[in-house]
Amino acid sequence: MTEFSRKQYLAQLIDRMHNGRVKIITGIRRCGKSYLLFELFTRYLREQGTEEGQIIRLALDELANAKYRNPIELDAYLRAKISGASKWHYILIDEIQFVTDIQNPYLDDKSAKLTFIDVLLGLMKIKNADIYVTGSNSRMLSTDVLTQFRDRGDEIRVCPLSFAEFYEAYKGEQRGAWPEYYTYGGMPVVFSLRTHEEKSRYLRDLFERTYLKDVIERHAIQNDAAVLGDLLNILASGIGSLTNPTKLANAFLSEKHLRINSTTIDRYLGYFEDAFLIAKANRYDVKGKKYMQTPLKYYYTDVGLRNARLGFRQQEESHIMENVLYCELVRRGCDVDVGVVEQHLKTEEGKKVRKQLEVDFVVNRGERRCYIQSALSIADSEKRQQEIASLIRIPDSFDKIVVVKDYIRPWKDDRGILYIGIEQFLLDEEAARL
Repeated sequence: MTEFSRKQYLAQLIDRMHNGRVKIITGIRRCGKSYLLFELFTRYLREQGTEEGQIIRLALDELANAKYRNPIELDAYLRAKISGASKWHYILIDEIQFVTDIQNPYLDDKSAKLTFIDVLLGLMKIKNADIYVTGSNSRMLSTDVLTQFRDRGDEIRVCPLSFAEFYEAYKGEQRGAWPEYYTYGGMPVVFSLRTHEEKSRYLRDLFERTYLKDVIERHAIQNDAAVLGDLLNILASGIGSLTNPTKLANAFLSEKHLRINSTTIDRYLGYFEDAFLIAKANRYDVKGKKYMQTPLKYYYTDVGLRNARLGFRQQEESHIMENVLYCELVRRGCDVDVGVVEQHLKTEEGKKVRKQLEVDFVVNRGERRCYIQSALSIADSEKRQQEIASLIRIPDSFDKIVVVKDYIRPWKDDRGILYIGIEQFLLDEEAARL
């Protein structure tokens, strides 16, 4: 089994040790959260001289630990492990969302519940307890949960392997790393599989047996399992396209001859976001400096999962590049929107018309900003002018970047626009100075 260092996430855990807060490791299932916590972080603790008895590890998705999905049993188990100890104890709980809400047995009020939040808030009061949990849905990050934590939880969002992590471990001819990555993505287990059939089967099974099953069970969806799958397929096919629940509902009507309310579509999209399967990028009017309510874009958390949804049939590299770039920018800690720049033109008859030009990404990180276009090629002057048409109309001095498929020497034109190959951009975090 290939080992990945996951340096970015391990460093975040180490930086937050003993800070009095719960470290909440989130991300899509099977992206490596358990490996990060139980292997890499545990190894670090041991290297620092931590004794085995000081590390309390509990995987709640394992049947052997089903008893501890009850919050009272979980609390009793963990307190017994720490009782009477004076040294630091590290509580590592995997898949905390498996803990079931139960009625408080000490109160007559049937609405009074005990949850994993009660367990964690209680453990936080133990001075020598340092707490780390993983979760595969954003339920624990909802407004209500954050309110209960009262700013006492730190989220560490783990993504599938970045291209840089994939590239570092890739054993074949290095020029083959990018085609392999944009086809099969960055789920760690896929890396160790050898054939297309093995990789394809694994990714398809993840959807059917893990992701869709989780969504259906968590939200008690009775009759719409096929609709959920079709919705994921429509999103996968339309990567890079502007859409909204109404457009998606119309797609169901025209393609599937199925009438589904746009409100239902919106709710299902929320379920997929909660499970970290997809993410949405809001639309931003660059000149008007305001957000536009609709339409917007959805991207898959992992392009291999996206490709598997479509049976590896729609391999448009331009759309896949855009999806990979979005995920990479989010992984780097950036806020990412899709942009629009309005252009005013006159027809031959002298009539004024407005045209909206797209900026693929408006990228913000703190006070820094840049604008990025994803372009398959800028082989000739006409094609290059098409790609930079929106960038040259942005009235500010922030960096502007065109990322292309080809492996090129990075260069700037006379407008200061940087041109760089996709692989160089993904491997060099300083490329956009973000």
